Amino acid sequence: MFSQHVTKELSAYCNGETTGEESRRIAEHLIACNRCRGRFEEIKLGVKLAERLPLFSAPASLWPDLQVQLDAAGTFSEKVQRPAVSNEIFRLRIPRWAVVAAMFVLILGIGALWFYSRESRPFWEVVRLNGSPRIGSATIDEKGRLALGQWLETDGSSRAQIDVGSIGQVEIDPNTRVRLVTAKPTEHRLELERGKMSARIWAPPRLFFVDTPSAVAADLGCSYTLEVDDNGAGLLHVTMGWVALQLKDRESKVPAGASCATRPGIGPGTPYFDDASETFRDALAKLDVGPVVDIPDLLTPLDVVLAEARPRDTLTLWHLLSRVDGTNRERVYGRMAVLVPPPEGVTRDGVLQLNEQMLQLWRDKLETTWMGESRLHKTVGLWIRAIGRVRGLIR
Repeated sequence: MFSQHVTKELSAYCNGETTGEESRRIAEHLIACNRCRGRFEEIKLGVKLAERLPLFSAPASLWPDLQVQLDAAGTFSEKVQRPAVSNEIFRLRIPRWAVVAAMFVLILGIGALWFYSRESRPFWEVVRLNGSPRIGSATIDEKGRLALGQWLETDGSSRAQIDVGSIGQVEIDPNTRVRLVTAKPTEHRLELERGKMSARIWAPPRLFFVDTPSAVAADLGCSYTLEVDDNGAGLLHVTMGWVALQLKDRESKVPAGASCATRPGIGPGTPYFDDASETFRDALAKLDVGPVVDIPDLLTPLDVVLAEARPRDTLTLWHLLSRVDGTNRERVYGRMAVLVPPPEGVTRDGVLQLNEQMLQLWRDKLETTWMGESRLHKTVGLWIRAIGRVRGLIR
């Protein structure tokens, strides 16, 4: 499908060196291509870290001393000769630029060490939005600090905003209780015990996590809302990008415009697009909580899901492939093949055996259907604005 990958153009794209048309083409490719998107996230992280490095002003006294050392090094090198090669004598010289470059690398390393130690603060900043949110037993006036292990709680008239290090923000709705679990450069983690939160994250995938009683939400570069009721059941709704919901070996990947429920003891359910029919969503909810049972003369939930599915609903069917077996998996495959035929190299037997490579190839094709042309352009625009916001914040 992707005969022309864009990996060679990603560095220029990250640094704003591509034209408007080139940027649009690359951005659209990144939405649909997992391989290039993964490479883009790596480059983006490198750009971010490089731009965050502080600038150090060298003291005026450094340069005269450095010049003396360079002159001395040059004099010494002129006295050192290499062994004869082909009856010729070569002089060994240490270029001045090499010494300067070595010092620059040293300063860069010190700057990186400073950056990482500064980012590893064991607390996050909290801003009061409404009412009287509390950290522990203390009420927040205007601003506060949420330390590791502490709980932030809002009542029926309170709201607060948390700065997730330097990678995003989380808005806490009324009647919500959250705890800071981890605050490291490589992992940012909250626990949502109950209530509702909205996250906006502009970082590489899998840096921000939210633990709930029935699943873990792993950010893949996105905006989303997550709520948990008093029984521990949850509901995720994604507005930009992707979020992965995980519990042990069960995972659901949810794109923008889709939702996914979670239940204690079961974990993440099957994701679905919000514009799916009510009949489809009701049948899927029943399918998620119990096994598929054939009842004579009655439609099973799987019958309804397959009958109501649109091409875009292959998001749901793709997840169902690994959650049903036997003839039911064959039925799911058959319906998917009608809605969006598998690409070349993907066989029926391979899919039924859950061949990972074939499933991924089919998924790559399906993602363009899931997003849709208008939604694709909207998501590209949001991604570009998010990246621009990061660049603005870190300068």
